[in-house]
Amino acid sequence: MAPPNDGEGRLRPSPPRLDGYNRAMTLPHALPRLSAVADDYDILLCDVWGVIHNGRESWPVACEALTRFNEKGGHVVLISNSPRPSSDVVAQLDALGVPRGAWKAFVTSGDATRAELARRAPGPAWIIGPDRDFVLYEGLNLTSAHDASDAAFLSVTGLFDDATETPEDYRARLIPAVERDLELICANPDRIVQKGDSIIYCGGAIADLYEEMGGRVVMAGKPFGPIYELALREAQALMGRPVDRSRVLCIGDGVITDVLGAAEQALDCLFIAQGIHGDAAKGPDGRLDPALAAELLRAETTFARYAALELAW
Repeated sequence: MAPPNDGEGRLRPSPPRLDGYNRAMTLPHALPRLSAVADDYDILLCDVWGVIHNGRESWPVACEALTRFNEKGGHVVLISNSPRPSSDVVAQLDALGVPRGAWKAFVTSGDATRAELARRAPGPAWIIGPDRDFVLYEGLNLTSAHDASDAAFLSVTGLFDDATETPEDYRARLIPAVERDLELICANPDRIVQKGDSIIYCGGAIADLYEEMGGRVVMAGKPFGPIYELALREAQALMGRPVDRSRVLCIGDGVITDVLGAAEQALDCLFIAQGIHGDAAKGPDGRLDPALAAELLRAETTFARYAALELAW
């Protein structure tokens, strides 16, 4: 396994401390409506895929909740593990029908990762991921390697074909990289996402495999610090004053990304338990069961102050 940091103490945080709330043993508060706590927060750091859309369609109820929060004077910053720069993902949100009024700023794992890639230019980098993600590398002056044999490091945004491949398809190809002790930069820490009715693998699943094989991994997206630094910088610019971290609420459906990241940053979190977890936190009456939500969180030794099946105002 890779060490808990990259030598500078930034990119591989240790597991979050669970004191304060007695987090591992405390149930999240059921929060069916964001409006019940909206006055307690100035900033929402809101996940995108799994909270406001599923890759094929946006969810109007969630979008309305964010829009209403903005309209009452709050500030929504979208925080996504997309490996592409935020400027490139906006068009996807528009196409899915996410209204511009639902957010005021947008940061991605791609934004945070570009700084890591720039430090390693000109490479060469063995690039793994679909062609649609190549925008990540624009202007970085990186050269591309054919494979591990002539690479200085690996850069992974996802699988080449996430519709048909699994991480295991990459095991044999990664062996030479591990043997050469090449660092893997992962631009999307998500392991899986839901696309319509399907579950697809993301870059984080390849990073997990590489680490399991003994390789070194660096990530800048959720749950790691750099993306939160970017998001809070955007929030401060929106507010025109320093951010009071006690008035920041993170929202997301990924336990090992959104919830773990919020805990590491000591920020409150609303866990959207019906995202990639389906009905695992739904009780017999069809409503959120906080005890079942707590089980999902406890599996990763983390905690969320609130939980809901979906984001609603």
